[in-house]
Amino acid sequence: MLEYEQMSAEKKLGELGYTLPELPAPGGNYVSAKTIGNLVYLSGVISIDDRGIMTGVVGHDRSVEDGYTAARQCALMQLAVLKRALGALDRIKQIVSVNGYVNARAGFPDSPKVINGASDLFVEIFGDNGRHVRVAIGVSALPRNAMVEIQMIVEI
Repeated sequence: MLEYEQMSAEKKLGELGYTLPELPAPGGNYVSAKTIGNLVYLSGVISIDDRGIMTGVVGHDRSVEDGYTAARQCALMQLAVLKRALGALDRIKQIVSVNGYVNARAGFPDSPKVINGASDLFVEIFGDNGRHVRVAIGVSALPRNAMVEIQMIVEI
């Protein structure tokens, strides 16, 4: 096992200069995380940074790079959800699945490049255990005009 895979996920986050965001209240009648057996199913989270919701349409008024950053923020938000649900990120065995939705102009071909913002972060933090199956699709709208939404499943 490589050294970075042995390091605490929370320590790795800090060393990379990331902090977990504050969690907003759910926007409806649902829970943010549900554990069944050794899997944790996470509701979708939208792109939010310290200034608020990261809005816009990638390929129209926002760039792929903006979308990449928004997807990374979604990944950090999901890690914050997991920390609250599990007590510690070190309970995560692996990232299983990521569904990424990009608020994109019609015909936008680069949704996978946008969702790499989340996928790259998970690999940075968890090494090979951060590699996952995924969907990266463009959609015509997201809640509150968010740029990106990420839903996922992890194994604990």
